[in-house]
Amino acid sequence: MSPAVVALLLLAGLSEAAGRIMPLLVCRPGVSPRNVAGLMLTGAIVEGAVLALWPLTAWTVAELLLTSPPADGTPEWTPGLLAPLLLAAVLAFPLLGPLLHLLLFAGVGATLTGPLAATTGLGWWTAAGCVAAAGVALGITVEGVRRLVVRLSATAAPEALA
Repeated sequence: MSPAVVALLLLAGLSEAAGRIMPLLVCRPGVSPRNVAGLMLTGAIVEGAVLALWPLTAWTVAELLLTSPPADGTPEWTPGLLAPLLLAAVLAFPLLGPLLHLLLFAGVGATLTGPLAATTGLGWWTAAGCVAAAGVALGITVEGVRRLVVRLSATAAPEALA
């Protein structure tokens, strides 16, 4: 991966993490800046890694449909493919435009479909299904991990004294 792609992935991850963390900070204004910075950094790395895994996961799903593996390598992120994804992440930052955010992700998925279809020899619609399945699977997985972390890190409410 080129440094530009890594930077774009981290920026998209940071924006996604900020969109998830900012509403929590509004509910809990007493959180220390150090904890916020740790949450933002961890969230940026995790979200960036999930975004980086999207083409590889789509490739893996496509390989399950093929009878023989293609000779070409897996499709990779390029700055041109990542720029709309970064825009989608920025738009999700305040969580004001979830529908537009979803539409931009669908657009990025459609642009990812072309290279996947070309390298695997699958039809465009089949490749689009692989990209969509990979995106949904990664989204569900990361949401499950988020909920698990929140559940494990939640402190028990103090018991009332009778």
